[in-house]
Amino acid sequence: MEIGNQIKVLGQRRNITQEALAQHFNVTPQAVSKWERGMATPDISMLPELSAFFGVTIDELFAITDDTRMERIQNMLWDARYLEQADVDAATEFLLDKARREPNNGKPHALLAEMENYIAKGHQELAAEYATEALRRDHSIKQAHSELVCAMDGCCGDWCANNHYALIEYYKEFVLKHPDYLSGYLWLIDQLFDDNRLDEAEEYCQIIERMDHTFRAPYYRGMLTLLRGKQKEALKIFDDMEAAFSDDWLMYLSLGDAMVRVGNYEQAKIYYRKYNDNQVSPRYTDALTSIAQLCEIQGDYAGAIAAAEEEIAVLASDWDTISGETVDQHLRKIEKLKRKL
Repeated sequence: MEIGNQIKVLGQRRNITQEALAQHFNVTPQAVSKWERGMATPDISMLPELSAFFGVTIDELFAITDDTRMERIQNMLWDARYLEQADVDAATEFLLDKARREPNNGKPHALLAEMENYIAKGHQELAAEYATEALRRDHSIKQAHSELVCAMDGCCGDWCANNHYALIEYYKEFVLKHPDYLSGYLWLIDQLFDDNRLDEAEEYCQIIERMDHTFRAPYYRGMLTLLRGKQKEALKIFDDMEAAFSDDWLMYLSLGDAMVRVGNYEQAKIYYRKYNDNQVSPRYTDALTSIAQLCEIQGDYAGAIAAAEEEIAVLASDWDTISGETVDQHLRKIEKLKRKL
């Protein structure tokens, strides 16, 4: 709905004539008539006063749809490094209201979860900066080391701080409620793998082997075999998987991840490159991120910079994203890498 039509609707609801509206805003009745017919729009400087006059927000004055507001919130999470509290409060209020109005729609809560995690990520970045500054001043502060590891999702020596038992219990109940939803089993198996609960993982690997006929079943079988210490057998499973599903570009990402697990970084980069090059536009950029990370680990800072620059190029060409935090994070990384050359 255009702003002119919305002014007309709001005026009718309050029994306000074009003449009264024109007099209040010191314009001609003809100007108001043109607004309502979509032949002209109010000057942008009038929008705050118009919204106050009708007792609505500027968004409501434009009659912005829920889908547009959802898209705006998503874009905010992509574009801003840190979120303003006023924007967070407004987004939260809208999303919770939409969830109340649409009790079977899970998207508002999913976007709320993404926003909260985004905020948490920003706090973690700040926490890491504070912790490293504390250690620069005094390298022996145990608390600063602990907070740095926590902020950067590092590994703590205490098993109780690293295991995923609560998440595993959630997904065990989840797959019982949704036995035909494949991804639920995959999320569950990933947590079991990370906690080395391999006998339990075996049970769910067997389930996905009955359910799924893509590369995922042999991939998880290969990972289970690898984690049990049978590397030669696992590599054979991965080789057979590549031969059987060579036309599935997504498989190469999983093969890259598997190669990282066995320390074969060069082969991992080859698979990540195949994943990136065989996608259909718009391409995802996670493989390029992995290549950049591996290059940096290997001390190949020029290679890491090249991968980061390629990621920026893909964001521009495939996603029409040339600014905002989505791009800025890579620019900061490139500057950091250049200092290492």
